[in-house]
Amino acid sequence: MDRKSLDQIDVSCEPTEVAHDENLNSRVANTGKEGLNNCGSKAEAKLLLKMDLCLLPTVSLLYLFCFIDRANIGNARLAGFEKDIGLVGYDYNMVLSVFYISYILFEIPSNIMCKWCGPGWFISAISLGFGISSVGTAFVKNRVQVCAVRLLVIFEAGVLPGIAYYLISSRFYKRSELAFRLSLYIVMALLAGAFGGLLASVILLLDKFGGLTTWRMIFAIEGVVTITLAVAAFFGMTNRPQTARWLTENEKTWVEERIRAERIGARELLDKMDKTKLLRGVFNPVTLATSMIFMFDSITVQGLGFFAPTIIRSIYPDRTVIQQQLLTVPPYIVGRFFTLVIPLISWKIDRRQILMIVSTPLIIIGYIIFLASHVPKVRYAATFLVASTAFGIGPLSAAQVSANVVSDTARSSAIATVVMFSNIGGLISTWSFVPHDSPHFRIGNGLNLATATGMLVARSKCDWHIAVDEAGSCEKIYDGGG
Repeated sequence: MDRKSLDQIDVSCEPTEVAHDENLNSRVANTGKEGLNNCGSKAEAKLLLKMDLCLLPTVSLLYLFCFIDRANIGNARLAGFEKDIGLVGYDYNMVLSVFYISYILFEIPSNIMCKWCGPGWFISAISLGFGISSVGTAFVKNRVQVCAVRLLVIFEAGVLPGIAYYLISSRFYKRSELAFRLSLYIVMALLAGAFGGLLASVILLLDKFGGLTTWRMIFAIEGVVTITLAVAAFFGMTNRPQTARWLTENEKTWVEERIRAERIGARELLDKMDKTKLLRGVFNPVTLATSMIFMFDSITVQGLGFFAPTIIRSIYPDRTVIQQQLLTVPPYIVGRFFTLVIPLISWKIDRRQILMIVSTPLIIIGYIIFLASHVPKVRYAATFLVASTAFGIGPLSAAQVSANVVSDTARSSAIATVVMFSNIGGLISTWSFVPHDSPHFRIGNGLNLATATGMLVARSKCDWHIAVDEAGSCEKIYDGGG
């Protein structure tokens, strides 16, 4: 959408004047909410649409190709990656583990840098770095080299939490609007699974790309696309509403008032960094409880990303490599649909906990089928059950954490903590499907069944404590000193 079209999406209602004094919070509380409501839902819907069109396509495409660059090693494996590099035994799992160790260590520091530098250029810069490291993977010759390149995941360590912070810090969106907006870019992980397999199949039809062949083309071509998107993002992303060229002055003021109206306890939307606030964001009970749930979920989600082609090969060993690649696509399409629908429901009813609970039974059923059946079509159907709800827990988790901290600094560390735990789950997932456990992968399927059950129990127990304890120790809002 061009600038002229965006300018036509204007909000006609004049917002109340934004106060900048000690009485700001009370003034917004008394006039902001009523003023915004008086503007009407149509005007607010236009403002939301304008923000969605300007913010979400850029971050969604960046996350799509960063996730493709992360998971394309699974597609490369089918195309001879292990044989050409000389990987044997557990070497492949080791290569995956190196990725996650770097990722986990740099998660929180990266999001602190994101707040300090501003998410607009920081997210673009680290996406550029990760695209370059992906291209570098196309030239590796042995295990040591591929492990060294995978260490450069320090660039991508900040992409997911950085984008989440960019949106979740609610520089633009209210709490009730977050889960659905997060799903619109987190669903790119699902699209990456579907599109990644399709793209890898198309790439493998080429004879060569700049002298590179087979799996090396996958890393090179997909990395070049990421680099191109990152460069474009430098010119399109903005740090906050007040610097957005595509918002009018009235709209900028209204966006700020919308956020202030629901954050009465916060003195300022973008506060200065403080060690105490950072620690309170990390050790918020909601942050820790939700982090554990997200970690369990990520064992399944990341396992699907890395091992879906391997699982499909174990189900249909007689199919060609390209057919196996294409069979990984449909489960992700189904998952993408439900990943949008579940957060959409969350937005409309302004509830997250109950949806996290009802999402887990299908995952449990899917892995029970994997363990109980050896029939190819039945096992393939189980992948649809697992993918349908596993990915939707991510945006719900991030939105849940954001809704339970007040200061921007605490929010940045809380989001990074949740994503860090999710990648601890990713690290565990790299050892969930090991060679000696094929073709039925009882250890991996059993582990995922246990973690799905753990998610259900943990979320249910947390909500039970909330119901019986009015103090709500599990859901207590920490303002991070704000």
